[in-house]
Amino acid sequence: MKAMRRFITVVDAFNYRLGRLMMFGIFVLMGVLLWSTFSKAAGSPSLWTLEMAQFIMVGYYILGGPYAIQMGSNVRMDLFYGDFSPRRKAWFDAITVFFLLTYLGVLLWGGIESTIYAFQYGGERSSSVWRPYIWPIKVIMCTGITLMLLQSLSELFKDIIFLKTGKPMRPDQGAGPDQENTASADQKDAADAL
Repeated sequence: MKAMRRFITVVDAFNYRLGRLMMFGIFVLMGVLLWSTFSKAAGSPSLWTLEMAQFIMVGYYILGGPYAIQMGSNVRMDLFYGDFSPRRKAWFDAITVFFLLTYLGVLLWGGIESTIYAFQYGGERSSSVWRPYIWPIKVIMCTGITLMLLQSLSELFKDIIFLKTGKPMRPDQGAGPDQENTASADQKDAADAL
């Protein structure tokens, strides 16, 4: 149980800080798109802006994914789930997380193979006029998928701890006013740990 709590603290702290940092990625994307607009208006369009905007968006999305999982802002089919008790939600999440882990595992496997291919033969390049190397974005994708896998395990451990102890590890697990909100205390500990 202690090892699970430590895992949760470390993974949540890292993904929380990375997610907060990635929020600023939208401004980087806006800067690239503004540069594209100005360069087109000046009569000399930049060849790199469209592809760079796509790369930034992939990084923004993939590296922000673990933070979205941690904050519970991912999309759920809430037809029945919203009416479940916190305990039933924890059981449901503990079972369905294995589908997410399987999906992310297959995605990571394909991503690693694709990244290895990108490094072979002198480095894979894009087929555009700019022709950037593809390996940096593939490494970012594999990193983001790995972090999402770790965050999913963290969420599973939170459910297991809640089911065993009854102490909420997340705000959606129903910390009452007389009960210490361990979720926010753990997030504070996680932020202090890094």
